[in-house]
Amino acid sequence: MQYSYMRNCSNNRAATFSPPVVTIPIVDLSKPDAQALIVKACEDFGFFKVINHGVPMDAISLLEEEATKFFSLPLSDKEKVGLANPFGYGNKRLGYNGDVGWIEYLLLKTNSQHSNTLTLPSDQNSEQFRCALNEYMQAMRKMACEVLELMAEGLKIEERNVLSKLVMDEQSDSAFRVNHYPASNGGGGGDENKNKNKNNTTNMVGFGEHTDPQIISLLRSNNTSGLQIDVGDGNWIPVPPDHSSFFVNVGDSLQVMTNGRFKSVRHRVIVDNGYKSRLSMIYFVGPPLSEKIAPLPSLMLGKESLYKEFTWFEYKNAAYSTRLATNRLIPYEKIAAS
Repeated sequence: MQYSYMRNCSNNRAATFSPPVVTIPIVDLSKPDAQALIVKACEDFGFFKVINHGVPMDAISLLEEEATKFFSLPLSDKEKVGLANPFGYGNKRLGYNGDVGWIEYLLLKTNSQHSNTLTLPSDQNSEQFRCALNEYMQAMRKMACEVLELMAEGLKIEERNVLSKLVMDEQSDSAFRVNHYPASNGGGGGDENKNKNKNNTTNMVGFGEHTDPQIISLLRSNNTSGLQIDVGDGNWIPVPPDHSSFFVNVGDSLQVMTNGRFKSVRHRVIVDNGYKSRLSMIYFVGPPLSEKIAPLPSLMLGKESLYKEFTWFEYKNAAYSTRLATNRLIPYEKIAAS
């Protein structure tokens, strides 16, 4: 990560600083330095781009095509899938605590049993959509394991699968989400979703600021901007779109498991006032519900834990009972003795 500041000290005036210029770390999974680069990126700000990931572009393109067909259907047809509770089709409403966004989405479990029972409108080739979903999810699971094993190696953990085994567990509580942010030109969405930027151009809040509660998230989108990450001090920087690569977010659970060494990245999506819609697909890597979340013993080396131990079930329920922007880890932080 690179920060660039410009200072103007002429005429003895107070120094002024420009917003930070951040270079998103790029990790080539085929290179021998991938382990070290992943660890550094997770330590710096919990976010990096992955290339040479091995996911076939055919699988990516097919699912994107099928998802685009689905979201182009009339609302009444899309709702036949079943309204998100939490799995199914959702529109504007994000969770149960008043958060809204300029968005519609499908939220699915990652096991084939759920996706094979997905009821789709007759206007769409249900079997082709299901096959595209299953193929893509399998590729995501494989890539998630590879990233997590490289991460463990980079952390010098002898048990290489200490993290990836949570993904491979039959009870893994992972999830898959397809987000569609319609082109905002033409209005709608309500004033609560609108953001005025410095040029008085109205943008829409597609997905409000938040961290992901899981271990990691694997994200890709079509070639449309909108994703932003918080690099600290309220500085939001845009993530340049790259439809052929993937981005990896550190989640809250991994922050705890590394005892705060890795940082869960705060991010959001702003829909530019334009004519192109954004389609993104996110694979959320979750452990089994009964898994105890605590700093990994191999990373502690006599250090004190910064967090109280909890199960993924407990944290998941607590996380989804709060607003998006809430710092969900605060109740689980240990208060240092004075």
